[in-house]
Amino acid sequence: MTTHLQSPIHLQLPLSGMSCANCAGRITTALNKLDGVSATVNFALEQAAIELASPDRLPAVLESIQAQGYDYGSETILFQITGMTCAGCSARLNKMLAALPGIISADVNFSIEQARIVLVPGMQTPAALREQIEALGFGAQLAQGSASGRRQQLLEREAQEAASARQAQTRVIVSTLLTLPLLVGMLAMAGLFPWHLPAWLELLLATPVQFWIGARFYRGAWLAIKNRSANMDVLVATGTSAAYFYSLYLLLTLGMAASGKLYFEASAIIITLISLGKLLEARARRSTQSAIRELMALRPETATVWRGESWQSVAIDEVLRGDRLRVLVGERVPVDGKIVSGESELDESILTGESLPVLRSAGDKVLGGAINRSGVLEIEATTVGEDSSLSKIIALVENAQMGKAPLQQLVDKVSAVFVPVVMAIALFTLPVWYAISNDFGQALLAAVAVLVIACPCALGLATPAAIVTGTGVAARHGILIKDVDTLQKAHAIKALIFDKTGTLTQGRPVLASWSGTAEQLRLAAALQQASEHPLALAMREAVGKETTLPQPEAVEVRVGAGIVGQVAGHTVAIGNGSLLAQLGIEVPAQDKQPADGATRVWVAIDGVVAGIAALADTLRPESPDAIATLRQRGIASWLVSGDAPAPVAHIAAKLGLDGAFDSVLPAGKVEKVEALRAQTSGLVAMVGDGVNDAPALAAADVGIAMGSGSDVAMETASITLMRSDPRLVADAIDISAATWRTIQQNLFWAFVFNIIGIPLAALGYLSPELAGAAMALSSITVLSNSLLLKRWQPRAGSLRASESQRSHS
Repeated sequence: MTTHLQSPIHLQLPLSGMSCANCAGRITTALNKLDGVSATVNFALEQAAIELASPDRLPAVLESIQAQGYDYGSETILFQITGMTCAGCSARLNKMLAALPGIISADVNFSIEQARIVLVPGMQTPAALREQIEALGFGAQLAQGSASGRRQQLLEREAQEAASARQAQTRVIVSTLLTLPLLVGMLAMAGLFPWHLPAWLELLLATPVQFWIGARFYRGAWLAIKNRSANMDVLVATGTSAAYFYSLYLLLTLGMAASGKLYFEASAIIITLISLGKLLEARARRSTQSAIRELMALRPETATVWRGESWQSVAIDEVLRGDRLRVLVGERVPVDGKIVSGESELDESILTGESLPVLRSAGDKVLGGAINRSGVLEIEATTVGEDSSLSKIIALVENAQMGKAPLQQLVDKVSAVFVPVVMAIALFTLPVWYAISNDFGQALLAAVAVLVIACPCALGLATPAAIVTGTGVAARHGILIKDVDTLQKAHAIKALIFDKTGTLTQGRPVLASWSGTAEQLRLAAALQQASEHPLALAMREAVGKETTLPQPEAVEVRVGAGIVGQVAGHTVAIGNGSLLAQLGIEVPAQDKQPADGATRVWVAIDGVVAGIAALADTLRPESPDAIATLRQRGIASWLVSGDAPAPVAHIAAKLGLDGAFDSVLPAGKVEKVEALRAQTSGLVAMVGDGVNDAPALAAADVGIAMGSGSDVAMETASITLMRSDPRLVADAIDISAATWRTIQQNLFWAFVFNIIGIPLAALGYLSPELAGAAMALSSITVLSNSLLLKRWQPRAGSLRASESQRSHS
């Protein structure tokens, strides 16, 4: 006997996180303890040379590296897949890709017809992977890296899909016309029609349906069998062939006497109904993917850029950071930027979910993809290419749509064995029925019904169709969900911790009250021209941009106390009690108690207290409604801030929060998240917008970043809200819950169709025609149920619309 030994696999794995040679030693020791693994780690190269006895040892290697506190390098390749007909196809392709050397993970999504492969750099090339995919009988097109390339690829794919849809529609119409006369035979066999079609005419009508219209099922079945697997095509081809060839056998042996005993109509009706179902399924699947198409369409192909001494139209990929661009009325903003000159209303609805145009002027940031509605703008490009907001939004949505829910792992296991099990049941049904009825025709019909009612497509579409639609509709309303794990957790949140500044409040102080005269405030604002402190900016804004302010002189900033200077012949001092004490100015007794939640600043002119400015970071107008909505849903809301106790307690009391933490450092926010998780015994979410919120966003079960926040916060968070409206927090939870319910409903119907349908078919209660219709209906039901998610509307959006109507009435 000859023993074939598998050759060991050698790979060079990039590593990160090592700080010294000892780190390399720790990783080497840990890896060499694993069975079937030999490794040497080079600290200088930040690389591990690894020999694996078999490909299945790679997951253990990667887990061991991360368990030691380090990470590894990887690259991601995305393919557009064609030729998949059911969940069995995607499961087969997924299994093959995952078994290749160097593959860290492989996700094949039947709903959006994509394969995302994460691999060790250099272990596989895109060309080699494509060859492996094509060897299984599927088509593979490498996704373009640039945004414009991907958009062009999308347009080409849409054109191909449109052409395929037209061809499929033509075949369904022809198939229907050929099949309709065969219904006469079916009605006659049921005693509902007085005569049968001639046997030769039935053969003439059924043959083109079987071998022209049904050719796609034969091709798919052959490719599956050639690769030693089975899919939906095998079931349909086997079932319809059995009915067709048995009828042909009767016709050849009995001649014209076979009329009334043939089953040509069964095979033709099955192929026609399933072809119709596939046509409708393809249309519904395209509809679930509309969000990505709409987002990609936002990016214009060209931009008007100032080059040399004139405005020139250039390809969007040629725009550089710092370029000056012109945006005319009706055009889309080409890239993210800052307005240099001009003022206009911008439609950002598909980017942020904001239903109303937003007024933008010089100094404001603009998002690439927004539509310029009213005035000519000149902007300076700040981010371009893959770093732009639009590119990041598309990447987030695609990442979420490619993910697999934990339930999908069970579905994949069922799909892998589904078709063989159904074939076995059909093979069992045939002899049992023949033994009972002594009627081979009746036994064959029962076996065929079992084959064609099986619904592997519905199982495969149940989860991804809901995820694609749910994440897409969320993105359309300004809610970006990073992955499927977040989708599963978000609807189960029990407590929320809000950062105060910039999240529930405006994020900048304003003058809440002033006890002096307007002229005294003007002198104070004039002195504050020498300072960029947020409180100074608030006082300057309070007098308005139109007010002419005299220039301050002899300005002295006293750290931790305030500012002193000369303004229009007066000595002006602005600061706290410490500053007044330093200057020997007495604070009036009645003014020593600070106002609730506000920072009190004294203004003294020529040695006398002239007035008191109360400066406060005001609540966002949407915050009370946001907290009330969460309270209605039974979710506890807490506040955390680095601010002093007084303003934090004031905000918490005003909103009716369940609790508040003040004077908390960034590291302390992580502790508060963990403490609240232990207290509630449930999932905790953190909502923030600043760099200092990033650790807490990462520590929470679900991190939610406000769209006006820092890039660090948005990259750390698992949900990003594209506009600074805290009401979107409840909306994010709502769409997550709606999507999760849809997944559960889809899986329920997919399993019910099979669990009930297959036994009914085996027992003879379903004809093959009804079984074929049920099979087609199952996929359409799952997709239609998923598409209902597109009707979801955010509460924040409806409230904003009603507020706008009231303001204009």
